[in-house]
Order: sequence, then structure tokens, then C-alpha cells
Amino acid sequence: MPLQPPAGGTPPADLEWLRPRLERVELGARKVLHAPEEPLDAVHFPESGWISMLATLENGDAAEVGLVGCEGLVGLPLLLGADRSPFEAMVQSEGTGLRLPADAFQEALEHSPALRTLLLRYALAFTAQVSQTAACNGRHHIEQRLARWMLMAHDRSVGDSFPMTHEFLSLMLGVRRAGVTVAAGALQRAGLIRYERGRMTITDRDGLEAGACDCYPIVRREYGRLLGKAG
Repeated sequence: MPLQPPAGGTPPADLEWLRPRLERVELGARKVLHAPEEPLDAVHFPESGWISMLATLENGDAAEVGLVGCEGLVGLPLLLGADRSPFEAMVQSEGTGLRLPADAFQEALEHSPALRTLLLRYALAFTAQVSQTAACNGRHHIEQRLARWMLMAHDRSVGDSFPMTHEFLSLMLGVRRAGVTVAAGALQRAGLIRYERGRMTITDRDGLEAGACDCYPIVRREYGRLLGKAG
């Protein structure tokens, strides 16, 4: 079930006040919305596509710790009283988004307590996703982790197909490319996905859910509890 932007919780008058302050922007693949430990000058509300939050180690290796789609925003530290993030925010699947400068965002939070409450609930949901991802990466087999990640990507996609390479998947999962190739091959032979020419297609959603670990439904239920829908 695809994710949707959170509905309700923010009065229409507050949304109308906010609308002129938002700038629609293109979110091109591999575009970096913010780098680690650099001051944040804006928040982004994705309308389509999704953004990977990446943790980078001193040796240059990186791994994904969370995904943000139309259900959330990029720039959570500004909501929580900080001005920078330890993570890099990179567009993984291109789309569009709404950009709000940092000062206008702070003004909006003061103007609309309802908006602040809604975004704080999203922050809790995203924290649950990040925490469960850490547990998953430490405990579960790569095929289960790959299935979980593909379900999350599918939730944030329009349709069943999206661009993806084994190289980028290895970055997302923090494993060697050879391991991703073996795991993706197993899922493809099982008829759950199809991979060709840099695109992944989900061919059996129910089967993929059955093959994923329980981390996926745990996070999905938490998004539903906090934001009022499955996520």
C-alpha cells in the first residue's frame, strides 16, 4: 500500500498561510539536500520520489539509515531545535518537493501548533524506522533485508517499477555488491522481483512481504499508529 502525505491535524487556514512560502523544486537523482554537519538552510517536503538518509564513516563507507518519501520531511533537526544533521540526505529516486527556508519553517511552527504536533509525530515514526533498520542490519539475513528495503521503496514509488542498481543497493544495505547480486538473484528466481537494465520491478508484493523479516510490518504499524495510516 503506497504511503500518502499525513492527512488532518493541520487546520486549513494554517495550510493556506503556509502555501505561499513553499517553493516547488525538482529533486534530481543523487542530488544532496544536505551534507553531514553542515548548517541546514531549509526543509524539504517530498511530493514524489524518495530520499535516503546516509551515515558516512571515517573511511568513506556509507550506509542508509532511513528513507523519506511523501509521508515526511527532510530537515528534522530544525524541528527539534538543532541546525545540522550527522547524516547526508541524498535523493535516491527523482521527483519533486516543496522547499521551505529554515527561518520560514520556524515561523510556521510558531504560527501553527497543530503543524508542530503533526511533524513531531512524524519524527517519532522516523526514529522508529531508523532504530528498526539498525536492528535489522545487525540480525537478519541479507535476503530478508533486501526484501524489506524493496517494500519500503515500493511504498514510496508510483507504480511497481523504479530505477535501481546493485551498486546503489550495496550502499543502501551496507554490504558488498556481490552479496546484493546473490540476494537479488534469489528473489528474482523466486518470482518476487524482476531486475533488468538498472530497474527493479516488484512482481509479487505478497510474496515479497512473506520473504521479508518482521522489521517491515513493525515500522509500518508504527507509522499507522502515529500518522493515522499504514506506512
